[in-house]
Amino acid sequence: MGTINNDAAIAIPTFPTNEMLPTAADGGNTEALGRNLARVIYGDLKNNGLFRPVGPDALPGIAFGEVTAPAFPNWRARSAEMLVQGFVKAGADGRLTVGCYLYDVALGSELARQGYVVKPEEWRRAAHKCADMVYSRLSGESPFFDSKIAYIAETGPKDHRRKQLAIMDSDGANHRFITNGQATALTPRYSPDYSKIAYLSFLNGTPRIYVYDIGSGQQRLVTEGKGPTFAPRWSPDGKSILYSMAIAGNTDIYRVPATGGESVKLTDSPGIDVGGSYSPDGSKIVFESDRSGSQQIYVMNADGTNQKRISFFGGRSATPEWSPRGDQIAFTHIAGNLRIAVMNPSGGEMRYLTDSWQDEAPTWSPNGRIVQFFRTAKTTGKTSIWQVDLTGRNERRLNTPVDASDPAWGPVLP
Repeated sequence: MGTINNDAAIAIPTFPTNEMLPTAADGGNTEALGRNLARVIYGDLKNNGLFRPVGPDALPGIAFGEVTAPAFPNWRARSAEMLVQGFVKAGADGRLTVGCYLYDVALGSELARQGYVVKPEEWRRAAHKCADMVYSRLSGESPFFDSKIAYIAETGPKDHRRKQLAIMDSDGANHRFITNGQATALTPRYSPDYSKIAYLSFLNGTPRIYVYDIGSGQQRLVTEGKGPTFAPRWSPDGKSILYSMAIAGNTDIYRVPATGGESVKLTDSPGIDVGGSYSPDGSKIVFESDRSGSQQIYVMNADGTNQKRISFFGGRSATPEWSPRGDQIAFTHIAGNLRIAVMNPSGGEMRYLTDSWQDEAPTWSPNGRIVQFFRTAKTTGKTSIWQVDLTGRNERRLNTPVDASDPAWGPVLP
């Protein structure tokens, strides 16, 4: 599959409808929805930084019949190289059918097409799926727009921060708070099947790891720490959760069934062993430890055997997270300032993706091509979520209603 010239202009006109019908989706009718669908697709492709899309607000509309028979000469005259057209129809059952087509304007040919049937309130998923189809076909990479992000929403004064668990779509839409802020929430992570979020909760000084069921809104206690507890992380099969706990000043990594039960201790070194992120195949765990005298990154087998240090590039290294592709580990490198860096699983080819005052806690996009992290502003101490692609370019801030930290990107939605 050839990759396109990344500067290719992609035209995305409003998606027409066969007849204007009222719908429960944004805009109130299928005609307004067609424009909103195209706007979301434009936003996804623009924010990705790979393409030069032109959105519906800067383009003429098209007739319903043109969706499958584009007026290629008109688009060539506008210097468009690619064309994304589609339609939206309201069904008798209230659901929406959205068609999405990708055309090569120069060749005058169709490259890909997909259709989606969604509930009106899920119309954005159809737009993200369409953007994913375009992105995948043109870049050769796996999709990631139809995914969600969990993070910690922070409000209140510096010395008395209220920290709530919140979730949103990959573009910041459909934002909602999950916890009420009475207990402090930290380090959320989506389960591999998206149905649950594991996170750390502090109330009256007691740390507890909960699993929140997104569908039912119920949460279940997995384990209650006897001492300070950190960083719950799912295994790739969703059956276990790793976490770290300090007992008598010695912090080790444990594994507990996701349904609760007995914990198994995986590390036993003097000092602080924290974190733990599984390799995608579940065979290895990357973690941080100060057993050598400073925070560094180690890899071990999933059962705790064969622990070895992999970071040898000066400074300190923390918060490692394995890429979903298995080929890289992202981490926070601390040497003067805090920067997001990546390396291969044996510790080679280290390079920086960011260069700010305080960037930390990387989390991967589902396709392993973008890293999200949180940035603390030097002057104000305010925190915000940012993302950057693996080239170290295309850095951008995500809009959140309040200060934000500890992002966690979930897999692509099923």
